[in-house]
Amino acid sequence: MGEVVGNVWGTRKHPSVAGKKMLLVRPIDPLTEKPLGDAVMALDGGLGAGPGSVVLVVDEGGSARSILKDEQAPVRTVICGIVDSVNLGGKVKKYG
Repeated sequence: MGEVVGNVWGTRKHPSVAGKKMLLVRPIDPLTEKPLGDAVMALDGGLGAGPGSVVLVVDEGGSARSILKDEQAPVRTVICGIVDSVNLGGKVKKYG
């Protein structure tokens, strides 16, 4: 899980990712929202995520390309969900 903390712009993109949003996602603790590491670049999988969104990320090339339905895409990290809430150990955290 992570929080979208910024946008990434590129003047040139591989044809597989043309027209798709590139975002910076910082991993967070699902209950406290404390940062757990450095931000990574992730491609929005067509969900409409943007800065401030709490998202679910897949960070594995084959799975990322499967989500995009493009086996040639030079992509490793894709946003595959926008998180509404987390229920962990009886504690509930709502986002949004």
